[in-house]
Amino acid sequence: MNTSRHGTPDLSGAKWRSSSYSGGNNECLELAHGVPALAPVRDSKNLSGPIIPFGRAAWQAFVTHLG
Repeated sequence: MNTSRHGTPDLSGAKWRSSSYSGGNNECLELAHGVPALAPVRDSKNLSGPIIPFGRAAWQAFVTHLG
C-alpha cells in the first residue's frame, strides 16, 4: 500500500466489500480489506465520496458494541 505525500493511504486498489446484511441494495457501508492497521469505510451509495479510515482497534470496538 502506498501513501500520498500527505500520509493518506492510497486506496485505489483496495478490495471493498459490503455487509452480508445489506441485502445487495447498496444502502450500507463498505469496508476495504487488506489495508494494514486501518479499516477504511465508505458509503456504498457514493463510491467516489469520502472514505473514513478508522484504526482497526476502533473499528473492532464499534462492531463489538453493535453486536
